[in-house]
Amino acid sequence: MTRQVHPESDIEVPPPFKGDSKISAEETRSSSGKENQKKKCNEGCSFADKVRKFPESVWTSTVKVGREDPRRVVHAFKFGVALTFVSLFYMIDDLYNALQKDAMFAVFTVVVVMEFTVGATLCKGLNRALGTVLAACLAVLIDALASSSTKILTAIIVGVSVFLVGSGATYARFIPHIKKNLDYGVVVFILTFNLVTVSSYRDDNVLRLAQSRMLNIAVGCMICLVMCLLVFPNWSGKYLQDSITSKLESLGNCIEVCVKEYFCESDLKGSEDSSIHDRISKDYKGVLDSKAAEDTLILHARWEPRYTSFHRIPWKQFGKVGDALRHFCYTVVALHGCLKSEIQAPWSIRNKCKNPCIKLTEEANKILKELSNSIKDKRQVCPHILNNGLNKALEDLNNALKSQPQLHFSHTLSARMRAQGPPLPPDSHDGQMPMPQLSKSMSKTMSVIVGLEFSEALPLAAFTSLLLDMVAKLEYVIDEVELLGRMAHFREYRSEDEFSVRTEERPKPCSELPAYGA
Repeated sequence: MTRQVHPESDIEVPPPFKGDSKISAEETRSSSGKENQKKKCNEGCSFADKVRKFPESVWTSTVKVGREDPRRVVHAFKFGVALTFVSLFYMIDDLYNALQKDAMFAVFTVVVVMEFTVGATLCKGLNRALGTVLAACLAVLIDALASSSTKILTAIIVGVSVFLVGSGATYARFIPHIKKNLDYGVVVFILTFNLVTVSSYRDDNVLRLAQSRMLNIAVGCMICLVMCLLVFPNWSGKYLQDSITSKLESLGNCIEVCVKEYFCESDLKGSEDSSIHDRISKDYKGVLDSKAAEDTLILHARWEPRYTSFHRIPWKQFGKVGDALRHFCYTVVALHGCLKSEIQAPWSIRNKCKNPCIKLTEEANKILKELSNSIKDKRQVCPHILNNGLNKALEDLNNALKSQPQLHFSHTLSARMRAQGPPLPPDSHDGQMPMPQLSKSMSKTMSVIVGLEFSEALPLAAFTSLLLDMVAKLEYVIDEVELLGRMAHFREYRSEDEFSVRTEERPKPCSELPAYGA
């Protein structure tokens, strides 16, 4: 059948059927208009629902943030108290006059300096104080040199000094050590120097301006330090330690869950299985993406006073432990990739290596938990951490792999065929009967069969090789944690420090993923 085109609207319409009337362009326009109206109505209703649910979503997010870490609520109150207290210097006349009418700089200092942890507050506070003092002193010195000159010469001296100091300080920010430790202080130095130096051109009392600036910033920094150090302090070093221990436990759980899911004969492919994969991915991605956060915590922890019984706090060694964990985590990512691969070994082949692989990951999880507990308890690692359990699991896995004919028969068959060589004539055996030889077609058939069996076992071989690589990388993590214990002068391991893992913390196979470390 041919289709008809309306002459006025160029709308292609189907030919009329029996009992149907021709569809006009006006009816088509009206129906499309109704659909657009309905769509706009739905969008309006959706927007109205979003507006109506907005307060509820804000409240839910606010409560969630506080429940995840109650210290955030405490820090918010501490910041409010500090801001209220420093505002009194601006509102009370006596304090306002004592700060020489520049009390607002103290408020600014509290806003920009007070951070969540003690180390971050000390870092920004001391940077701000050091930058202000150096800039004020240099500005006063330049004003003293320019005060005996004419107005034009004074303007030239001010302009040249601003150019040279600004250019030199900005270039210094590119130096790695300054950029890492003193970048905020250099910014404050540039700001204060320009403020005081340029003001000296109109204001004769530059010394008073510099003193007022330094006094206000000193007041703001002192209020911040008092609130951070004396009122429920949050230590960057403690956060760094908790971060390392939680990653150790999290990776141990990830490995055990991956292996148990790999050998779990279940057709679970629904939302629960998806949630397990999401939790595994979230945990190892958190470890891989933690480099920048660890470096920041290490930098801030080095500014903090020694609040523990450590003889020496090797914060850089904590960073090396984190690097070892990220190197170890690449194996976890590969194991998870095998779990999600489209090509899998048959269950009949997997079951032969199931128990040794699960036992190996349980021992690895136990070792990672022991490393975490040693850092938490500030003690040396158990000297027998690479115990007989792990060696026995490796031996069992090796024997299970040797028992797989799919992984060895292909090599044995080809070796035998090469050793036999071409068929020999009867007289070459001194009258004896020739050795039986495989025909050409038979050898091809056997090669195809062996190739198919080997391809079926290949995914399992890749998975087990990753487990062996995991054990090798685990030894590197153990070495770094042991070195951390020696450098930090952890106490010696005692017999009452039981080397064990509670069974209820172990991951459940197939259905449920346990709670990981934060």
